[in-house]
Amino acid sequence: MEKQATREAYGKALVELGEKYENVVVLDADLSKSTKTADFAKVFPDRFINAGIAEQNMIGMAAGLAACGKVVYASSFAIFAAGRAFEQVRNSLAYAHLNVKVCATHAGITVGEDGGSHQAVEDIAIMRSIPGMSVVVPADGPSTRRAVQALYSQEGPVYLRLGRPAVPNIYPPDMELVIGRAQELRTGKDASLIACGIMVARCLEAAQLLSREGIEVAVVDMHTIKPLDEDMIVRQARQTGAILTAEEHSVLGGLGSAVCEVVCANCPVPVYRMGIEDVFGQSGSPEELMEHYGLTTAKIIENVHRLLKNK
Repeated sequence: MEKQATREAYGKALVELGEKYENVVVLDADLSKSTKTADFAKVFPDRFINAGIAEQNMIGMAAGLAACGKVVYASSFAIFAAGRAFEQVRNSLAYAHLNVKVCATHAGITVGEDGGSHQAVEDIAIMRSIPGMSVVVPADGPSTRRAVQALYSQEGPVYLRLGRPAVPNIYPPDMELVIGRAQELRTGKDASLIACGIMVARCLEAAQLLSREGIEVAVVDMHTIKPLDEDMIVRQARQTGAILTAEEHSVLGGLGSAVCEVVCANCPVPVYRMGIEDVFGQSGSPEELMEHYGLTTAKIIENVHRLLKNK
């Protein structure tokens, strides 16, 4: 499969959006080469603002611009956008329900060698807890492009979670993405794999290998963590009777927790949550870290077998 980093797709999508809508403004906290907002800055320098290493100020500026009718895309690394600027995101954006898209790159452990201090593994949990905040985690380049486009029409604040490394493109360029509506990529009868971000491709690979054993699992790309596609989750629970969630995020408060909340209230079935346990990240290459934290295709297959025993 062709590979592309979701941050790369984000930069290109911003340029397309800027060409179409004159009220799009992009902000960055002195990381534009890494977040790829530099692509937008080159084409539309009059609609790009480098706020410097001042994430809280950047969010305040974004709030002011949105209050004046602009649609703002504000970017930094996830550890800073969700962590350092949390108070401003909560009070200046969400409380006022302003039209700002907080697009955070370098999320999760695949940041790599930068280590635990820069690896946001709790950002989904933080952002989905804020009233009125939408949370979107695309799986690849094409879905990132479509998400950026869809967010323009999504009223209110949004947290878009993007990664650092190149990932397989599982969707065609013309794919359709609707905020709040999950994509069922594969049907199955024995279990359902519900994933987001980088783990979607790994679930698809695991599903193919499991089919050789006669085990048919569904694969769902839950790209929108909030608003959550509860209908899809309940349907999967009823059809297969067992669910495995997979995310490059803590098992506390992220996709797995969100799915468990829906399953518990509507159709109780066994759920196994794959993610990072209650620990920080550490320094290493992305692949080494994914292996260390058990976020691999082999582990998905192993956990499906364990899940089926409890079905």
